[in-house]
Amino acid sequence: QVQLVESGGGLVQAGGSLRLSCAASGSIFTMGWFRQAPGKQRELVAGITSNGRTKYARSVNTRFSISRDNAKNTVDLQMNSLKPEDTAVYYCAATRWPLGTGNPWDYWGQGTQVTISS
Repeated sequence: QVQLVESGGGLVQAGGSLRLSCAASGSIFTMGWFRQAPGKQRELVAGITSNGRTKYARSVNTRFSISRDNAKNTVDLQMNSLKPEDTAVYYCAATRWPLGTGNPWDYWGQGTQVTISS
């Protein structure tokens, strides 16, 4: 069992930046960030494997950057040029599977609210 603890999030104006961090209680192959806005499905924002392969949602590809520290079992999401449509609850997640396999993500954080004002 891997536990995920998130930090960061909050309220910023459009065009601003935020950084989300997540610490895992153990090592795991793939870590990432999902988000869920009211009335919408949860979507993968960005994922990264332990060997550095990344995947981004098209809507954030040029604005967000995911990174991880394998030694510390942490993953960060740097969010720049934020837009009101980025407002959502952001969840840290982790899985033993590589990115893009379609397999479920095994572990989830509690979520952190990100609100972007216009």
